[in-house]
Amino acid sequence: MEKKYFDLKGQVALITGCSTGLGVQMACALANQGCNIVAIARREDKLKEVASMLKEKYGVDALPLRCDITDTDMVEETVKKALEHFKRIDILINNAGTGAVAPAEEITDEQFGNELNIDLFGSFRVARAVAKLSMIPNKYGRIINIASMYGLVGNSIAPCTPYHAAKGGVVNMTRGLAAEWGKHGITVNAICPGYFWTPLTKDTLETEWFANYAKTAIPSQRYGNEGELDTAAIFLASPASSYVNGVALPVDGGYTCV
Repeated sequence: MEKKYFDLKGQVALITGCSTGLGVQMACALANQGCNIVAIARREDKLKEVASMLKEKYGVDALPLRCDITDTDMVEETVKKALEHFKRIDILINNAGTGAVAPAEEITDEQFGNELNIDLFGSFRVARAVAKLSMIPNKYGRIINIASMYGLVGNSIAPCTPYHAAKGGVVNMTRGLAAEWGKHGITVNAICPGYFWTPLTKDTLETEWFANYAKTAIPSQRYGNEGELDTAAIFLASPASSYVNGVALPVDGGYTCV
């Protein structure tokens, strides 16, 4: 009998940071496999555009919900609204994040705290609410935290120590949640993207300077193209990945292997 390993038809994925960039790319990837989408971000106008596109292009149900992941009450209310509409959440992709770039000696307390509050604590807030209200009661879930290759290593070209700290925290938070929630049928994994093309990064990545840097720093000698993160997200979101738990998966062209 033919087995469709990565069929997500009828499942529901809540994706944060789903108004632009990698969040939208991963939403499209899951919708292409038949998954319904709860699109979460702060910009309501962008969310409505994304939801409309997902419905029209992939024929899935898509619910746009504005949410600030630094607000615990708002996170819980948003998850409840998603559950009122879909009755369950099978997949969570914690993608929302920020990035303070400045020499460490010039980083303010506010910048450091903001980084941790959004990238690390924000991801925890959403995971906690989704697990408590849906995944633990249903004894099933796939949580994917979007960390970064900078959560695994340092770097010498873009000073961003708060980002390294937050994403390193996301990696080990992933392990902690995987250890706690595995007994509930929930897997918790992290994807650690390298340099990826998005509307926000293209001005940097599409330069001669970066092309020269990539040749020495990245074994694949280039940045990641749109869509090259999709299969990692689909794999970890799939029921077929049921014995993959607590993993930090770099998708970085080999940056962290050298």
